[in-house]
Amino acid sequence: MKRQIKLGLLLSRSGSYSLISEACRSGALAAIARINGDPDIDLSFVPVERDPGGNIDAYAPLCEEILQGSGARHVVGCITSWSRKEVIPTVEKYGGTLWYAVPYEGFEASDHVVYTHACPNQHLLPLLDWVMPAHGRRAYLTGSNYIWGWEMNRLARERITAAGGEVTGERYLPIGSRDVDRMIEELRFARPDFILNSLIGPSSYEFMAAYRALGQEDAAFLPGNCPVLSCNLTECELPALGTAAEGLVAAGPYFRGVPGWPGAGSFGSSHEAAAFSAVMELARLLAGREGAENWPLSQLLAGRGGIVDPETHHTVLPVIIARVEGGVFKPLKRWDAVAGDPYLTRSRSVPMPALRVVS
Repeated sequence: MKRQIKLGLLLSRSGSYSLISEACRSGALAAIARINGDPDIDLSFVPVERDPGGNIDAYAPLCEEILQGSGARHVVGCITSWSRKEVIPTVEKYGGTLWYAVPYEGFEASDHVVYTHACPNQHLLPLLDWVMPAHGRRAYLTGSNYIWGWEMNRLARERITAAGGEVTGERYLPIGSRDVDRMIEELRFARPDFILNSLIGPSSYEFMAAYRALGQEDAAFLPGNCPVLSCNLTECELPALGTAAEGLVAAGPYFRGVPGWPGAGSFGSSHEAAAFSAVMELARLLAGREGAENWPLSQLLAGRGGIVDPETHHTVLPVIIARVEGGVFKPLKRWDAVAGDPYLTRSRSVPMPALRVVS
């Protein structure tokens, strides 16, 4: 008989980034269904869902409610780095573990967090190293006004200037803001070679639509001349972007239809894939180990192998650079296996694995 284990899902099904949350939720629930239906696995997960509704003040209390009220020790969730930072003290206080399934900005270490999506050496740095030889070294940086945007642009400035490039402008918007007019006017004046878009949700959708309109007015801003780059836009947001997504270049560990994600499965986006992998890996770590759901993460990972590095709590992932063509991401370049290096201690001195060109 399967033992039942409570598993928290802390995802905002409404609010500015609900499309990403729904993708993560779909991946987590698909993995739960697979585990619960597998007679060879001696456990089943009982999801305990809480919806913060995109309200940053709700994350920590709802996480506490999961950990204290339901008895769950593991939580899959949070979308923004802001919400993750809010939750970490709670999981540390109550001895829980957060499984974080979206890309983030790195430079973080917690004994209570596992990162199953990409960090900067798996998205931003290879993306910049691809774009500068191809398009030039003059960049314009955008971002939502919180840690993801700040840190992504800080790292981008460092990489661009080290390559002899120039940041022609940098502007932030509050999460949810659609006030992109000033960005567009600055772009019209600065005329960069590429744009790094670290906006999220409606801010990003509005910017992409306005930038497409600018390209129709001035060919210098067509995607082939001045592309928009992203490390967080995936298929789950393409319906919101519509034709404004054409020519977008993104980096991530998975795009729909591209093989190589660790483990079997076909997913709608990398967010869905990373949440699925988080739940499947947790089940593997708990299987055949009565009471292991209450162990600290260090004990859970020790000697068990698998996809999570016990030192960094990050994963080895493919790195794929892809461009939206005809409404779908088409891969341009790929690295097969890149270990997460959140503090860039290895990435500065150790070359990345051999590059594969995807035709």
